[in-house]
Amino acid sequence: KSHFLSPLIALNTLARFGLPPGHEIMKLALVASLLGSAAAFAPASTGRASLALNAETEMSKALPFLPYPENLKGYTGDVGFDPLRISDYFPMDYLREAELKHGRMCMLAWTGFVAVDLGARVQPLPAEWEGLTAATAHDKLVEYGSMGNILVWIGMLEMVGWLAIASMLQGSGRAPGDFGFGAQYLEGKTEEQIEKLKLQEIKNGRLAMFAFSGVVTQSVLFEKGFPYF
Repeated sequence: KSHFLSPLIALNTLARFGLPPGHEIMKLALVASLLGSAAAFAPASTGRASLALNAETEMSKALPFLPYPENLKGYTGDVGFDPLRISDYFPMDYLREAELKHGRMCMLAWTGFVAVDLGARVQPLPAEWEGLTAATAHDKLVEYGSMGNILVWIGMLEMVGWLAIASMLQGSGRAPGDFGFGAQYLEGKTEEQIEKLKLQEIKNGRLAMFAFSGVVTQSVLFEKGFPYF
């Protein structure tokens, strides 16, 4: 109320001490109305109300200085880590699918990368591949044409995988990352045991993503085999 009254009070004061010419009065009235409208949208005093809101806001466990991302709630392995608030813009089931996929790929990739550098080979081996390491194999395989074949097969797997993801996002009830592979190992287990296994997969997948990035970087920078230093 006071926001609207203050411009009117100013005009009333001018009237007492003598008003300017007519066109000037119109200008003053217009300015007064604009100031009143702007003041109406100004933020109100925040004191106790904002303090109460801050006190009630749940903070992230992983990043205690940031608010907890609400969309993460209920997902295995949730520690409130989403500093970019990606979960506000994409479906959480899709994000969990991506995390599981990348985690599983990196667990396999780290194992394969290290196994090659420890001497593991699939026979018969072309003569030009002798002496290759996991880091140097890429360029040779591109020249040989093997990487094109790998791209085709991965593309086919991605198309099949997308059908499962699309049905999940349309409400089929499929759990993120569930392709029915290894489901027999969950038979006869309690909900608590199943949740523990899911947590182990998430944690190992997250670690593997860092581990694979690190092992490739070390291998290229120092040009050494396992343990890469």
